[in-house]
Amino acid sequence: MLRKSALLEIIAGKNRGLLASPSDKQAILSAIAQLEDYNPTPRPVEAAELLNGDWRLLYTSSRELLNLDSFPLVKLGQIYQSIRVKESKVYNIGELYGLPYLEGIVSVAARFEATSERRVQIKFERSIFGLSRLIGYESPVKFINEIESGKKFAAVDIGLDTREQQGWLDITYLDKDLRIGRGNKESVFVLTKQ
Repeated sequence: MLRKSALLEIIAGKNRGLLASPSDKQAILSAIAQLEDYNPTPRPVEAAELLNGDWRLLYTSSRELLNLDSFPLVKLGQIYQSIRVKESKVYNIGELYGLPYLEGIVSVAARFEATSERRVQIKFERSIFGLSRLIGYESPVKFINEIESGKKFAAVDIGLDTREQQGWLDITYLDKDLRIGRGNKESVFVLTKQ
């Protein structure tokens, strides 16, 4: 699809939004809106087979995520999101790198509940922040399996109050390998399926 290719081309080289200029951001939002008009999955929340799985972030306007790159001596690596539809769970993992032995991760586990055919309410339950070597981080899939098994990590590992830590996300485009969402803080997310 031409619109999809145009979006992927315009976000290429923008380092998930970190290198996007104001004019880049406008062009990206325009390309996203054009693609959303041709969403092949009108009821994305109900399309479990498409929604379920492991995703990698290609672009976001979320200041919360992009600000992870502002820590001294640390840079933001890949950001992953794993959706487990049967369990109504979502896991976000941000990889951090920098000086040797200071590689780390920031992770959040949440539950979600469908509130419409394209909106989910998200309630954050657990946050984990630590050095990759100390927690034995090798890959998002292995890490999520360890979280699901109830493992405690040698890291900052805290439960979150779901009444205070929540938001919503509209899934505005979904196909077999691309997902676009718009969040309650006016953020946009473009992800590709792994």
